[in-house]
Amino acid sequence: MFTLNKFLSASSASKNLLLGSSRKTRIVSASALLLALCAFGAAGVAPMAPDADDLPVRAISQELELPQLAEQIAALEEQQQKFITEERVRSGDTLGTLLQRLGIDDDAAAAFIRNDPVARNMMQLKAGKRVQAEVTADGELERLTTLVSQGRDEPISNLVIKREGDGFKSVQTAGNLEKRIEMRSGIIRSSLFAATDQAQIPDNVALQIVDMFSTNIDFGSDLRRGDRFNVVYETYWQNGEYISSGRVLAGEFMNGPSVYQSVWFEESSKSGGYYSFDGKSLKKAFLKSPLEFSRISSGFSMRKHPISGQWKAHKGVDFAAATGTPIRASGDGVIDFVGTQRGYGNVVTIKHWNNYSTLYAHMNGFAKGLRKGMKVSQGQLIGYVGSTGWATGPHLHYEFRVNNEARDPMSINIPNAQPLNVAQMKEFRKVATAMQHRFTLLTPESSNTRIASR
Repeated sequence: MFTLNKFLSASSASKNLLLGSSRKTRIVSASALLLALCAFGAAGVAPMAPDADDLPVRAISQELELPQLAEQIAALEEQQQKFITEERVRSGDTLGTLLQRLGIDDDAAAAFIRNDPVARNMMQLKAGKRVQAEVTADGELERLTTLVSQGRDEPISNLVIKREGDGFKSVQTAGNLEKRIEMRSGIIRSSLFAATDQAQIPDNVALQIVDMFSTNIDFGSDLRRGDRFNVVYETYWQNGEYISSGRVLAGEFMNGPSVYQSVWFEESSKSGGYYSFDGKSLKKAFLKSPLEFSRISSGFSMRKHPISGQWKAHKGVDFAAATGTPIRASGDGVIDFVGTQRGYGNVVTIKHWNNYSTLYAHMNGFAKGLRKGMKVSQGQLIGYVGSTGWATGPHLHYEFRVNNEARDPMSINIPNAQPLNVAQMKEFRKVATAMQHRFTLLTPESSNTRIASR
């Protein structure tokens, strides 16, 4: 029981604690008491949140105007509806059948396409090409779009035919192509082309594979069942449509126990070419013949000149061919002379690396834009076969010179292309490493074997 004596005793103790035996103790005790009183006071006066049930409720009503459906329907009927359709050109298609499938019933548009020189390209599309049309509900043409190409080496362009007032306008603009890099692999079961078809590789890429490895593999007799190949190549697309394939960037062919690899490398100061993964060029520096199809009519030897009748050394090789046959540069170089030289007639000389030079004579004409000092690449068109100068018939007189001394191009040991220098090798290794990684992705089983064998 709490008695008076106990209360007085506690009060006395509290008094002693507050007052303390020293001035410092009294100050600390008083501060603590003051803070406690402030805390209890704040808790006592803090407002409490109101109860949600006690909040006032007010109803608000507003009349909304309903949409006039009849007016909306009338407005839609006044607007001319347009429809977009797309078709692919079929084999045997005429302009009429194509327009019919596109839902176009517009004689004025058909007449414009037939008569306009640009729009007429619409009638020359190959099977498989996509054509997109925008037409009205009555079949009137508003816009017609497709891709066209004038030839194998010509750039892709967009052909647009659109309505302008009471007539039409045709516009042909350069295509905006997207380049992609594709990787494919295949297994030989019967032939290379059957394997590339199975792997969905374009024919143009298959032909490049043959060119890349033809010096090592006879694709007519050396292929074995089970041979594998990997290829990395460019493709070009526009608006999701495949347009064409480009250059093969790298190839790998496993022919029996032998493995052949090739990678394309190009840098700004010289034309590109294919190299093995150790940086050795796979291209010969010079072609054996500047003509694709010809026969040798006179070799590098002593002969009786057909015009003078005198015996003298024939310091070149004559390739018989029809007038106008294209003549190609046999190697990379710079044009040293373009013009006429007495018995040579129309002649072109090219300087190559390491004191090599070539001469092409009796030409019927020169390639457009050919001039002295111009750089040319191996295989580039430089002129056409003719019979100018001291010639009895159309042919190409071709000379191969080393330090200005004529050599027999048919028997000389043709060197490989100029090797890469130190700076080029540094860049080449980056390209080769990237392609090697792609090959590893295409053949994961061989990749695992290589890792395990380390």
